Amino acid sequence: MLELVCPAGTPASLRAAVESGADAVYCGLRDATNARNFPGLNFSPDELAASVEFAHARGAKVLLAVNTFATAGDTAPWTGAVDTAAACGADAIVVADLAVLDHAANRHPQLRLHLSVQAAAGTPEAIAFYAERFGVKRVVLPRILSIPEIAALAREIPVEIEAFAFGGLCVMTEGRCDLSSYVTGRSPNLSGVCSPSECVSYSSESGQRSAKLSGLTIDRSAAGQPVGYPTICKGRFVDRGEASHIFEDPVSLNTIDVLPDLIRAGVSALKIEGRQRGKAYVQQVTREFRTAIDAVLAGQGTGTANTLAALTEGHRSTTGAYRKTWR
Repeated sequence: MLELVCPAGTPASLRAAVESGADAVYCGLRDATNARNFPGLNFSPDELAASVEFAHARGAKVLLAVNTFATAGDTAPWTGAVDTAAACGADAIVVADLAVLDHAANRHPQLRLHLSVQAAAGTPEAIAFYAERFGVKRVVLPRILSIPEIAALAREIPVEIEAFAFGGLCVMTEGRCDLSSYVTGRSPNLSGVCSPSECVSYSSESGQRSAKLSGLTIDRSAAGQPVGYPTICKGRFVDRGEASHIFEDPVSLNTIDVLPDLIRAGVSALKIEGRQRGKAYVQQVTREFRTAIDAVLAGQGTGTANTLAALTEGHRSTTGAYRKTWR
């Protein structure tokens, strides 16, 4: 069975995901232990316990993301998050930090461990280490591997594979962005975001509107035209007199067209990105992928018109590295 894993930034989004067909929903606590620790998002321990009960009553699982790296000398918030997950009956935790994995394996051996994409494990040797040392059962792969590379990896590792299916893209190995760290002074591994909101500003000048990150202009458009959220890799910069998207165009990952290939490659779970997104986004993407997965497993193609363009960056999508052709 191919598991559809959907995001939930709030209890309302979790309920929407479950009711729209998610097999599992991942969420985080309202603290620094998860990589989407934004104001107004995430769960208290009581909300997590209630959400687990809601999901289990409907046959769905809840995965708790404890996926940032613990602070030296103060690992208590992270080990406490693991304890909370176990106490609330979460089905698994998604972890990157070695100390947190060690705590979970030793204190809660019954708690299923998934290796976060933040660990950047993409080789058989690295994945085998986590499986043998901590008993990890699933690895979330970085969004830089092609389908043939995933298939080759699946033949050599003893754990399940979870691959990203829809949402944001990153030109770096997850959480290792030197561009954003340089500009903002904040590590995505710790703050959970490459463009922290406190670093973002907008200004209007000379009939144009500019989006800035830490005071640096990342994009600019004519007054009255939309200007996107300033992300370094998707900004427009002047190179040899021409303004263009040097690193990456504003575009989102959408794998509906390659679902059969991902299944044949050995992927066990498909992950929708977007815990910072709203309930309506979660509902629509979950329903679309539920329809597509069920159709593929029934031998009917994707069975969907792939109507998710309105939810993608720049209303455009790509299969990203999955159809990588430059090697």
